[in-house]
Amino acid sequence: MRNYTKASKFLSLVLRHKPEKIGIQLDRRGWAKVPEILMGVNLTMEDLEHIVETDEKQRYSFNDDKTLIRANQGHSIPIDLELEAVEPPETLYHGTIGQFLGSIKKEGLQRRSRQFVHLSKDVETALAVGRRRGKPVVLQIASGRMFEDGYEFFLSENGVWLTKEAPSSYIKFPGESAGKKE
Repeated sequence: MRNYTKASKFLSLVLRHKPEKIGIQLDRRGWAKVPEILMGVNLTMEDLEHIVETDEKQRYSFNDDKTLIRANQGHSIPIDLELEAVEPPETLYHGTIGQFLGSIKKEGLQRRSRQFVHLSKDVETALAVGRRRGKPVVLQIASGRMFEDGYEFFLSENGVWLTKEAPSSYIKFPGESAGKKE
């Protein structure tokens, strides 16, 4: 049986950060040619379809005829995902760990090397995201208020909410009664 987890992680590296690892280029929208991926990542089409269909975070998408594939978000290289700005729910969530709370209180949520800050629609997803790095802490983001104040939000194909930043004045930290207003 194939190690799909290892193959998926390598696919993520190639499609989100380093396509040059296998000698390919992504187009400006992040699409890679499936035959190049199959050769570069050493997968069969069946393997690739399995990874796309079973990935619990739905990280990848095919185009309609399955000749192209791309990561749905999380790129550290400039990609136009062709997302339209949309109104978010009143509250979104961000999973992190305690060691980052000081800098988040000071700087807010920053995209760092990524194109966007990633937010979740529910606490459970945010907990799972935070748990990847240690003991999770969930922050509440006043996304509705941010939107009213002119911040743009995008919804990726796999349901991850994206924004360029979340200033700390819009964040409710654990133990606080409410986020402060800017």
